[in-house]
Amino acid sequence: MKKLFLNGHNPENVILLEVEPEKQNTRIDFLATFLNTGVRPVCISKVKREGKHLYYELDGRRIDVHRIYNRVIFDEFQKRTDLHCEFNLTEEVDVEWAGHPNWFFRISKFTMPFLNNPFVPETKFLHELKSIPVDLENYVLKPLFSFSGSGVIFHVKKEDIDQIKDPENWILQRKVTYEPVLTAPDGNVKTEIRMLYSWEEKDEDPQLIINMARLSKGEMIGVKYNKDKNWVGGSVGFFEM
Repeated sequence: MKKLFLNGHNPENVILLEVEPEKQNTRIDFLATFLNTGVRPVCISKVKREGKHLYYELDGRRIDVHRIYNRVIFDEFQKRTDLHCEFNLTEEVDVEWAGHPNWFFRISKFTMPFLNNPFVPETKFLHELKSIPVDLENYVLKPLFSFSGSGVIFHVKKEDIDQIKDPENWILQRKVTYEPVLTAPDGNVKTEIRMLYSWEEKDEDPQLIINMARLSKGEMIGVKYNKDKNWVGGSVGFFEM
């Protein structure tokens, strides 16, 4: 991970870019990243721009930014009109990216309507939908570029679809039914296995490096749907070889 983040640069010149990282739920992860790699979390509002060069200030010193590990979610950033920023993610600057902002749009829910596979839930762009399915209870309505489940309509009604003003920015996806296969003292638990890949510039393909098992009793997978529940959260899955 250190190699992926730094790419040979001094850790001081590599930043983890976020919107107010000290207020994010993942701030403990940012601290762990800093302690293990030296990559400091910096709010996008604290990044200064001079021509195409970026820098931030620390203890009265100006520190140049050579590489950015991007953690900014674009739709969250757009909503923060209270932030005064000298740097916008869409501007061309002299930095390397560990995960370019464009990747969030390319490798995201936007790709799902183009995938045809038994293991990929049927997904349609809302504006390309020829007719509304009669079994809407088996579908979920999602904004294309939302994050962490925000804006998702889990129990879809025809009126919900009719009220969408920008259908090109929404998808209708067949629900995935998670079978609660794990047994806990207070009931069964659903699980989702996520794979984390790295992709170094010298490699032709991304490389699988670790997985994450997410445990849930809520209607959806994620922290906000499991706040009042036990035996949920994140872990790592081990497999017999």
